[in-house]
Parts: sequence; C-alpha cells; structure tokens
Amino acid sequence: MENEGAAQEEVVPVAARPAQWLLLLALFGGNVALAIGPWFVRIADTGPVAAGFWRLFLALPFMVLLARANRQPLTGMPTKTLALVALGAVTFALDLASWHIGIGMTRLGNATLFGNAGSIVLLFWGFIMHRVLPGRLEWLAIIFALAGAAILMGRSLEISDATLIGDLFSVAAGLLYAVYLLTLQGARGQFGSWSLLVWVSLFGAPVLLAIALLLGEPVWPTAWGPVIGLFILSQLVGQGLMVFSLKYFPPLIVGLALLTQPAVASLYGWLAFGEVLSPLDIAGMVLVGAALAVSRARV
Repeated sequence: MENEGAAQEEVVPVAARPAQWLLLLALFGGNVALAIGPWFVRIADTGPVAAGFWRLFLALPFMVLLARANRQPLTGMPTKTLALVALGAVTFALDLASWHIGIGMTRLGNATLFGNAGSIVLLFWGFIMHRVLPGRLEWLAIIFALAGAAILMGRSLEISDATLIGDLFSVAAGLLYAVYLLTLQGARGQFGSWSLLVWVSLFGAPVLLAIALLLGEPVWPTAWGPVIGLFILSQLVGQGLMVFSLKYFPPLIVGLALLTQPAVASLYGWLAFGEVLSPLDIAGMVLVGAALAVSRARV
C-alpha cells in the first residue's frame, strides 16, 4: 500500500536517465524499504494506529526539506484544492489506521498484498468513469484477484476469525488508499509529491492521534527504535526512492516491482514471527500479485 503520495509521472527520455542499474536498485530498494515497515508496526510498544501517527509526525520536517530541495511550493494552494487535500489526508489517515490494525491481526504477506489493492480499485474506477467494459486482460486480472483473495481469506479463516478480520482491515485500507489517490489526482501535477506529502502529514497526523486516543492505545513509546525505523524506512527511504524512480519506468514494471513487498513481508514474517505459508497460500499470493501487476499497467 505503500506508494502513497508518489505520482505516476511521465517516463523520462532515455538520454536523460541515470544508469539503468541505479534506477532498478532505487525501484526495488524502495519497495523493500516499504515492505519492512509492517515489521516495525508489529514490534512497536505503541498501539498500531499510534505508530502511524509517529510515522507521519516524525517525518514531517524532513518532508518540508525535501519539498524545498525539489523546489515544490508549500504555500499558495487555492482554498478548494486545500480542502481536497485535507479530505485526502483524512482518507489516508483512515487508510493507515486500518492497515496498521490489519498488520497486527493477520499474516504480514496478506496485509502487505491486500493493502496494495488500491490499484485494482482504480482499474474498476477507470471502467466506470469511461463507461467501458473490461478487456480480456482486465477480466483475467479481476478473476485472478477474486480467486487469490478467496484463497488467502479462506486460509486465514482456517487459522482464526481474528486473522480473517485482519485481512478485511487490510482490504479496507486498500480501498481507502484508492480514494486517497483519486482525491489528490488533480493537485499532484501542480504542487509535486513532496509538497503534497507535507500537507497530508499536517492534516493526517492529528487524525491518527485522535483515533489512537479514542481506541485507548498507548501513544508515547518507551522504546523509540521501532517508530524511528518506521518513519525512516517507510516515509523517507521508501518514499524517497519511489518518488525518484517512478518517473523512469512504465506502469507495468512498477506493478511487477510492487510484488517485492509481499514477498519480503512473507519472508521476514516467517523468519521473525513463524508465519508459515502453504503452497495454497503462495498460489493465492501469485494470483493477487498478477492482478496487481496488470492493474498497475492499465491504470
């Protein structure tokens, strides 16, 4: 779920590109960094929603510096645009809250995969807006997504009801993420990714703090390492590398690189938390992953 604020920009001409190996390293490195974020949510001694608050709050001054370094305006936003950004920020805060709760309740691979389901939602939205029926490849992606989700959720239900509920929280996060992207679609080209992330953090962090307090979560960490690791890897390193690399690749390559995230999350879920995947789980992940890759290419 983890490309928030990163706009899909035009692919840069070959002559203006940095070295290809460096671009691929940035693309996959960004995905790996984002995939490690849920591990920090799991081990933080705050509540999961409170961890999301610290993720945005601690990263805010660095986002300001990145926006200024990239000469992206932080002021002068029209009132209507600012209202849309505020709405998008609230949606993103709800997205993070839902996803972080899901991370604590289901397997990390499932949470990461379902949290990125916004691409499939955007694919559906495109069909609705343009009033066209899906083509053969899109129908295949839809069938893969539904079949893979049914397998993964069925396997979660076999483990416990709580694991299935965690899957549903992660799916809800994917839906909210799609709404967030649609809300900020118009403003992204005018103000830039880093500038928008500053405003999203300003509006979103208080919402996450309020939700954490309403849920009675512990907010102030006694061990700062996990929340610092979360904001560094998820907001700075992950987002920084993704914003840098996205404009150099077509959507299909971005979609395929996205599949690094559930693979990495499943690996350390097994190593650190003993979350074992059966062949059926892997088949479900492959189906949903294929649907994500196709949907990224078509959005």
